[in-house]
Amino acid sequence: MNIQQRPVGEHLRAWRQRRRKSQLDLACQADISTRHLSFVETGRALPSREMILHLAEELEIPMRERNLLLVSAGYAPMFPERPLDDPAMRAARVAIDLMLEGQKPYPAFAIDRHWQTVATNAALPIIYEGVAEHLLEPPVNGMRLTLHPDGMASRIVNIAEWREHMLSRLKQQVEITADPVLIDLLAEVSEYPAPETPAPSRAPSDPPIIMPFKIRTSAGVLSLFTTTMVFGSPVDITLSELAIECCFAADAETDAIVRRLSQS
Repeated sequence: MNIQQRPVGEHLRAWRQRRRKSQLDLACQADISTRHLSFVETGRALPSREMILHLAEELEIPMRERNLLLVSAGYAPMFPERPLDDPAMRAARVAIDLMLEGQKPYPAFAIDRHWQTVATNAALPIIYEGVAEHLLEPPVNGMRLTLHPDGMASRIVNIAEWREHMLSRLKQQVEITADPVLIDLLAEVSEYPAPETPAPSRAPSDPPIIMPFKIRTSAGVLSLFTTTMVFGSPVDITLSELAIECCFAADAETDAIVRRLSQS
């Protein structure tokens, strides 16, 4: 069944249940009556455009799905979706390129909602040693690249911890967005061979400050951590779903290796 043919009330009810809120919870949060919310969800009342956007904001529904809500209620979509090479996106693309280039000699990537790399600074190519060609064909998927047995997985020193960390991030995204492509991706990468040694259990009083990505290379073991940046207050779907992942050295040894490689 085409999901866009579902009534807006069904969409809203599904999102409310996904957020684990009762009708009373959402009604109080949105400052509307429970009766009116019930009428909206059952189709007995058609919400206004403003009410749809108000409820979507309270439910933290992604921008792409807010357009879907509007269309299902008979309204025009509100949020545009432009490719990064669109002239209107020039300022954003310049900002992305500046961030990526400024991160050298460490890797940095711009990734979309499906973990596809849309831009990179191509730094530190040594980390891709031994990766199968089919995983490096554009668009490169970050989840597959690191967790696939033909990718980086066999060289990741802390693969059990890293796999757990990445799957946790992906599960959180699925929970937030209900994106069918991410649901399929989660099912796929979850089936990749798990490490023989499970991730070490940690006491609640001793959580890791940062989860490092430790990868074995011909130059030595590199220990990296990442930061994630997003655009503030975007009104375009493409920008709302874009994240900039920047890598940094997690120890002095890694910093020395990377700087030596960048000068060679």
